[in-house]
Amino acid sequence: MALTPYVFDATPDNFDALVMGNSRRGLVLANFWTAKAGPCLILMPRLIQLAADYGGRFLLVMANTDDLGRQSRALGVTSVPTVKFLLNGEVLHTIHGAESDATFRAVLDRYLAGDRDLARQTALALHQAGRTDEAIEALARLAVDEPANFDVALDLAKLLTSTGRTGEALALLGSLPPEARRGEAIASLLVHLELIEASKQANEGLTADEPAARLARAAHALMDDDDLEGALQELLELTRDAPAFRDGIGRRALLALFGLLGAEHPLTRRYRSALAALHA
Repeated sequence: MALTPYVFDATPDNFDALVMGNSRRGLVLANFWTAKAGPCLILMPRLIQLAADYGGRFLLVMANTDDLGRQSRALGVTSVPTVKFLLNGEVLHTIHGAESDATFRAVLDRYLAGDRDLARQTALALHQAGRTDEAIEALARLAVDEPANFDVALDLAKLLTSTGRTGEALALLGSLPPEARRGEAIASLLVHLELIEASKQANEGLTADEPAARLARAAHALMDDDDLEGALQELLELTRDAPAFRDGIGRRALLALFGLLGAEHPLTRRYRSALAALHA
């Protein structure tokens, strides 16, 4: 039953949904308490007031350890009162005892000031822990909530790519506004994804000099044959013959490969000069 719009009592049946489930949508404070301990009764009304003061920026869940022994042990609660701060199913911070309001406010302000970036870092931590599917889900939710946060889009595209979902990653980055796509990190990954997808395409029905055929040959040379110079030559010809094809993919791919090889590589120097000559 709701105590206020932002404070709830946990039961064995709803604990996972209230605490773990809601932590995937925002910050949750789980207050582990018992009526047998005086400090718990002192802390509880102060936490309720904090929840009201913060106006829904976090959810407060009251967890009576007399009823929730298993759940308390699972989260490492060995004394009461204990307050766990959770986001995306992970414990971020723990306060033991009836600390001052100032202590709670300091921790809340630290997490809530950068709650979106914290959510992003928590999602990446899931990936590092081998829980990539969960990380992708968390980043996808964050991308919907913050469409202008291009770092989130880039992180999500990288994880999708790492799991073989290159088409989804390409669609995601391709949907970003032009200024985002021109950023170095996004531009490089976008080119990589476009070449991967192009290498999957068949050339039946295409003439040899059609832009799509040239791009596919460049992609195959790079991805399948390890023929870097062959890929560079195809991309140069694509840039010469169809400079606007797929938002200038020929030139964008050449620049990405130059960055990969380094400015002093012989192929970079040769093909950068050839690219410059096209615009002379």
